[in-house]
Amino acid sequence: MDKSKKSKFITGLVITGIIVLLTLWGMIKTPYDPYAMDSGAKFAKVSFSHFFGCDQFGRDVFSRVLIGIRETMFIAASVVFIGVFFGTILGMITGYFGGWLDEILMRFNDAMLAFPSILLALVIIGIFGPGKYQLIAALGIAFIPSFARVVRGEVLKIRNLDYVLSVKLYGASDLRILVVHILPNLKTVLLSTVIIGFNNAVLAEAGMSYLGIGVQPPEPSLGRMLSEAQAYIYTSPMSAIFPGLVIVLMILGFSLLGDTVGKKH
Repeated sequence: MDKSKKSKFITGLVITGIIVLLTLWGMIKTPYDPYAMDSGAKFAKVSFSHFFGCDQFGRDVFSRVLIGIRETMFIAASVVFIGVFFGTILGMITGYFGGWLDEILMRFNDAMLAFPSILLALVIIGIFGPGKYQLIAALGIAFIPSFARVVRGEVLKIRNLDYVLSVKLYGASDLRILVVHILPNLKTVLLSTVIIGFNNAVLAEAGMSYLGIGVQPPEPSLGRMLSEAQAYIYTSPMSAIFPGLVIVLMILGFSLLGDTVGKKH
C-alpha cells in the first residue's frame, strides 16, 4: 500500500473508530436523558454542562446526538446484513448454476437495480408506513440487488477455476462447493462492498429520517434532528451543526475505508 492509500486508510480508520466509540458511549450511558425537556434550558449555549448546547425543548443535544449515532449505526448494520445475506445467496445460486434460473432471477434483479434504492425504499415505506423497522426492511430489500450483482460476477469467475472443477470430479455436492470452496473466496470483494454499502445505508437513513419517514419522534435521529433544527437555525445553529457534522464524519470515514480497501485489492 503506497503512502497516499495508507494515509487515507489510517484517516478513515481513526474517524470510524471515533464513531464506534461514540456509539458505545450512547449504548452505555448518556450525560442527560435525551428525552427529558427542560424549559429553563431552551436554546442553551455550548458549555461544560451541555457540550453541544440544548434544542428548542431544552433537551441536551450531545446526549441526543449519541443516541442518534447509535440508531444510525444499528439501522445501517441491519440494512447491510439483510442486503449481504440475501444478496450473497442470490448471487451464488445464479452465478454457480446459471441457465434459466440465472436468466429469470437476474432479469428481476436488473429490474430492481433500474430503480434508485432510495426510490424503491420510498415505495415500500409508502405501503407499510414510516418507522425505524419499516425503514430497515425497505432499505435492506433495496440493497439486495447490488450485492447480488457483485457476488454473481465473482462466482462466474470462480466456478470454472481448476480447484472447483477438481472437487466436482471428486463428487463433492453443489452445496459443499458453494459453502466450502467458493464462499470463502468472496470475502475480499464482500469486504469492500460491505463498507461501501454501510456508507450508503448511513446516508440513506439520514436522508429518509430528515424527510420524516425514517426514525419517528421521540426517538433521536441525526437526520430527524437536522430537520427539526432547520426552523431554529438562526436561534440555535449548533442544534443543526453538530448532527450534520457527525453525519459528514461518518460518511467520510466509511468512504475512505471503502475506497482504500477496494483499491488495495
